[in-house]
Amino acid sequence: MSLNGKACIVGAYEHPTRLAENLSVARLHADVAKGALDDAGLTKDDIDGYFCAGDAPGLGANTIAEYLGLKLRHVDSTECGGSAPILHVAHAAEAIAAGRCNIALITLAGRPRAQMAAAQVAAKDSKGVRPSLALKPPDPDAPELAFELPYGPATQNLYALVAKRHMHEFGTTSEQLAWIKVAASHHAQHNMQAMLRSVVTVEDVIHSPMVSDPLHRLDCCVMSDGGGALIIARPEVARELSRQNGRPLVMVRGTGEAPKHGMGGQIDLTYSAAAFSGPLAFAEAGITPADIQYASLYDSFTITVLMQLEDLGFCKKGEGGKFVMDGNLISGIGKLPFNTDGGGLCNNHPANRGGVTKVIEAVRQLRGEAHPAVQVPNCTWALANGIGGALASRHTAGTLILERV
Repeated sequence: MSLNGKACIVGAYEHPTRLAENLSVARLHADVAKGALDDAGLTKDDIDGYFCAGDAPGLGANTIAEYLGLKLRHVDSTECGGSAPILHVAHAAEAIAAGRCNIALITLAGRPRAQMAAAQVAAKDSKGVRPSLALKPPDPDAPELAFELPYGPATQNLYALVAKRHMHEFGTTSEQLAWIKVAASHHAQHNMQAMLRSVVTVEDVIHSPMVSDPLHRLDCCVMSDGGGALIIARPEVARELSRQNGRPLVMVRGTGEAPKHGMGGQIDLTYSAAAFSGPLAFAEAGITPADIQYASLYDSFTITVLMQLEDLGFCKKGEGGKFVMDGNLISGIGKLPFNTDGGGLCNNHPANRGGVTKVIEAVRQLRGEAHPAVQVPNCTWALANGIGGALASRHTAGTLILERV
């Protein structure tokens, strides 16, 4: 069943905080839910479908539904890391098309930055005790642990492996990767809520401390608290809301999801799962990468962006380095404006999961509500893509194509 035209995004909200010292995770979910409902012109009583992932506390969807007082007839707690909210948009459209719900709420929230700060204070007061990690510890029942844990995998080096391989295969340079951070910083300077608002240069990036060769500190995303929420509705509902608020429709046109994993040792680090999810979304939407005017691309690291540009078809494999140079991703300058809110590299990567903010900024662009300095003129087609997991081991890609109607 095609999901083209089966649902619209009618509400979008990003939490303004980046450090939630005095807010619980449940409260953050509630805050972003209310923000998205207010944005849509709806109330919680209008919601009959709810979607969340592993960032939700307790029993996930059940716990947050109870906390918000939702009366539901459909829930979905698909968990695939940072790309989950993008898959949730597709799953919500599918549920709406199947008659399972009419208006769906998607939330994501967390406070890893505040938790890390509190753990560091506690560790300082307790000599010899190491602070807890901001990331969740590995599942002791995960079958891959026995094979991978002895080699000390960490998020940073699982992306550095991919960057190093890309450099080896295609001649990509650290300077080329740095252009991605430069573009993000040019956009973040206009975002009052962004964590890093200073414009940086290629030299700033490559001279920042090395984290995991070849990735420098400025090749890495921020760690932030907060979250975001989306409201997905049946087209008839969306049209009535559009009539009331005067906003254009933001229609779901194409969706795709795909995992990539170790394949029993058949490992190729030169492509991501977006090579599979992207073509599915473009085929469903009936357009090509050349039609996209704005792209929200998952930017946990600069290499993550470069891989998606190639795998989604914006440039040929191995040519991502050349594609991003000289400001080609900067709004008003380059061919493909990306992450005009500053993205995860500069603005926000809430709960260590950046998928929801990618959709939110795409919605802003299509509504014409991005900052005037970065707004894409007459933006009609936008793409949001997420990578959840780790590029070098296992991850899930989600691709979403949206049209302003």
